[in-house]
Amino acid sequence: MTRFTMILATLMVAATPIAAPVAAKPAANADHSVGAQYDTTHVYVPEAQFDAFVASFVATFGGKTSKQGEFQVTPTLSLTKSQLALTPVGTVSVFGFKTPIPYPFGDERTGYLVSDMDAAVASAVKHGAVRRIATFPDPIGRDAVVQWAGGVNMQLYWHTTKPSYAALTTVPENRIYLTSDAADTFIHDWTGFAHGRIVSDDRAAKGEEIGQPGKTIRRVAIESGYGRMTVFVSDGQLPWPYGRDVTGYEVADLDATLVKASAAGVETLVAAKAVAGRLSAMLRFPGGYIAKVHGMAAK
Repeated sequence: MTRFTMILATLMVAATPIAAPVAAKPAANADHSVGAQYDTTHVYVPEAQFDAFVASFVATFGGKTSKQGEFQVTPTLSLTKSQLALTPVGTVSVFGFKTPIPYPFGDERTGYLVSDMDAAVASAVKHGAVRRIATFPDPIGRDAVVQWAGGVNMQLYWHTTKPSYAALTTVPENRIYLTSDAADTFIHDWTGFAHGRIVSDDRAAKGEEIGQPGKTIRRVAIESGYGRMTVFVSDGQLPWPYGRDVTGYEVADLDATLVKASAAGVETLVAAKAVAGRLSAMLRFPGGYIAKVHGMAAK
């Protein structure tokens, strides 16, 4: 190779465009859930009925309670009785305010423990939620209240010292009632945030399941690290008490559970009936908390 050829080859190499480095693909959105046993239904009851509710809930479902205390759990001045009822079929956070309840508390249906508070809130906002109240400290950690499409309010919380609760025997379902105006948006946003999996999407479910015999509704079942969720999509014309039930609890023996509930002062609002492959009833506990209870229907 002549000296001229070598120089020409060198110039050609130098003139060849250098490929830009391949940009690293952004990491998948992190899943900030911790476990279904840490997801609690928030139950607000009159202070005078606080003890009666807690006692009736544990008598109905079994389990135990945390130590009762009085705390300021909101960022503004307030005081409430507070206690956990931890049962094999789901946990409730019970509040009996001794002062007026500050806005926007009382509207959130559930509290979800997250592994990273700031990241979880940022992810929720990225996936369509809006903050009803910015992150604030509480006596044992940090909290925020967010709202999803259709007005679904929930609290995200993080503990300074990570709690340790036993796994649940059965995972309760968060029961969401929406119209078609918001349903698809909510389902898209929630599954994106929660890394949720749509287990079933029945667009021809029987309306009698939510007190609308003769009508057809859509029922979507979703599972994630935050537990189970069932979204009912209808015209919203629901008779009492449907739509007031926030959580559905699965029990091994519904008849036995209803006997225990009655003995504990719990009222049966809707008698047990077989719908959608399971036997279900609607209960109202002292203090006004309404819940769905179900077991598998006999084959």
